[in-house]
Amino acid sequence: MSNINVKKLINERSQLLEELKSLTQILHGSWVERYSICSRKNCKCHKGERHGPRHYLVINNYGRQRQKYIPNSLVDSTQKGVRQYQRLTDIIDRITCINLELIKERKYGQNEPTVM
Repeated sequence: MSNINVKKLINERSQLLEELKSLTQILHGSWVERYSICSRKNCKCHKGERHGPRHYLVINNYGRQRQKYIPNSLVDSTQKGVRQYQRLTDIIDRITCINLELIKERKYGQNEPTVM
């Protein structure tokens, strides 16, 4: 691999790391929408028209799965946080590929600023 290609990889990695700064609403969880049936016997929900959707963020908290109710007013921002988490994992995967390529070329860790 040429030095130009190595520089392109390093530049791409730098851009990805810079993008991480914009991911300020990250939520590590899964999005769930639920519909329910109530206890009123004559309600329309017993004929197929269920209540909902109600929105939940499913997260792992200290090794246990938890469901957090999300009010309608926070649905958009919460979904944005879940998308940001997905983007975060995409960035980490790509940075890993770049770093593995740099290791292969024996250019990993060379001429890079040290973070303290």
